[in-house]
Amino acid sequence: MQSLWWNVTDALIITRRNLTYYVRLPQLLVFSTIQPVMFLLLFAYVFGGAIQTQNGNYINFLLPGIIVQTAMFGGSVAAVGLAEDLKKGLIDRFRSLPMARSAVLAGRTLADTVRNIFVVLLMIGVGHIIGFRFQNGFLNAVAAVVLVIAFGHVFSWIFAFIGMMVKDPETAQVAGFIWVFPLVFASSIFVPTETMPELLQIFAENQPVSIVANVVRGLMIGTPHDSVWLAIAWLTGIYVIFVPLSVWQYRRSAN
Repeated sequence: MQSLWWNVTDALIITRRNLTYYVRLPQLLVFSTIQPVMFLLLFAYVFGGAIQTQNGNYINFLLPGIIVQTAMFGGSVAAVGLAEDLKKGLIDRFRSLPMARSAVLAGRTLADTVRNIFVVLLMIGVGHIIGFRFQNGFLNAVAAVVLVIAFGHVFSWIFAFIGMMVKDPETAQVAGFIWVFPLVFASSIFVPTETMPELLQIFAENQPVSIVANVVRGLMIGTPHDSVWLAIAWLTGIYVIFVPLSVWQYRRSAN
C-alpha cells in the first residue's frame, strides 16, 4: 500500500512539473487551444450547410465529435514532450532518482488529461455560443464529458509509447499524426457514416473513434447510442495494451 502511495506521489510531482510549462509559457496553451476552436468554426460555418444530419442541426451533430477529436489530438503532446525529454537527457536524470519507473509516463499523461479537461470545456462553451444545446439531461452530459476525457487519456498512452520509441520531437509529431488522421476523418466525427462508400462505411462504423463519438453524441443530444459497453471495451483494451508497452519502452530506452 505504501509503495502504491509513493507511485501516485511521484506521478503527481511529474504532473505538476509538466503543467508548469503552461504557467511559464501561457502562449503554448493559447495556441494549442486555438486549433480545435478553428476546426469547430470551420466545419460549422463552411461545411455545415452542405452536410445533412438526421435532426437538421449540424452544430448539435458536430460538437460531440469535435470534442472527441480534440481530446484525441491532445494526447499528441505526450509524444512530443517525452521525445523532447529523452533528447535533452531529462529522462536519464529521472531514472537516477528514487522514483517509480511509471511515474514519468503517468505524470505526462495526467498533465495532458488536465489540459484536455480545460480545452473540452472551452469547446463546449464555444459550441453553446454558436448554437449547440444539450438535449439529454445534466447527468448524461456529465457522462459524455467523462467519456471524452477518458478517451483522450487512453490515447495519450499510445502517443507516450510513440514518443518513447522514436526519441525525437519532430519525428514524434509526424509519427503521431500519421495513424490518427485516417481514424478521425474516416469516422462519424464530421459526417454521418451512411454517406460514405460501403467499404469505408464498414471500417468507419467499427473503429473506436466512431464508436466513442456516437456514444458521446447520444449522451449529449439523445441520438441512439447502444454501444456504451463496446466503447468502454475499446478504451479498456487500448489501456491494458499500451500502458505496459509504454513502460516497457521506457525501460528499454535506458539501454
